[in-house]
Amino acid sequence: MGVAAKIAPSMLSSDFANLASEAHRMIQDGADWLHMDIMALCPKSNTRCAGDSEFEKAYRVMLLDIAYLDCHLMVTNPLDYVEPLAKAGASGFTFHVEVSKDNWQELVHRIKSKGMTPGVALKPGTPIEEVFPLVEGETHVDMVLVMTVEPGFGGQKFMPETMDKVRTLRKKYPSLNIEVDGGLGPSTIDIAASAGANCIVAGSSVFGDPDPAKVISLLRTSVEESQKK
Repeated sequence: MGVAAKIAPSMLSSDFANLASEAHRMIQDGADWLHMDIMALCPKSNTRCAGDSEFEKAYRVMLLDIAYLDCHLMVTNPLDYVEPLAKAGASGFTFHVEVSKDNWQELVHRIKSKGMTPGVALKPGTPIEEVFPLVEGETHVDMVLVMTVEPGFGGQKFMPETMDKVRTLRKKYPSLNIEVDGGLGPSTIDIAASAGANCIVAGSSVFGDPDPAKVISLLRTSVEESQKK
């Protein structure tokens, strides 16, 4: 396929009191990227949306400069975050298509101008066709993140029906980085890998396992073996 497997432990599931050591531990255990969720304030009490405090935690990890920082912004105003994330040391900047339909070209241009890699994310209920222009445009994103749970908080159950979107993307764009996020672990990785996902975000399954390195290796092997078929 020409796309490498990238395993990105989600720092949302890490011990926030020990972010530096957690980040170093994941890299030592074989992670390629560190996935950072940056959220807006949310009215739903059961949704983990910490706004600025979440950004501050992400900021502290970025300053470590130890890995590719894969930042997923669940905010309504992603343009406002381009400058501060670039200064903090973010590597990838993934915004949601649902809030960027009118200004995505400007947003992608600004992300690239700051030396970051642009990506676009979509929720489970968003038609996959909405990201096609962002992949095909002259000023285009380099990755599509297919959410396999509703964004907002960790530990949710993987939604297998979202794999149709991954299959559609892989068939249409063989060399595109396709990321999946939500409920990924040993019991769900094979369906995601076989659908064509190559960038795997995993939170609870990695941080909650006594042997994170083993889980990271398993996730990578599944992606690499699926690509051989």
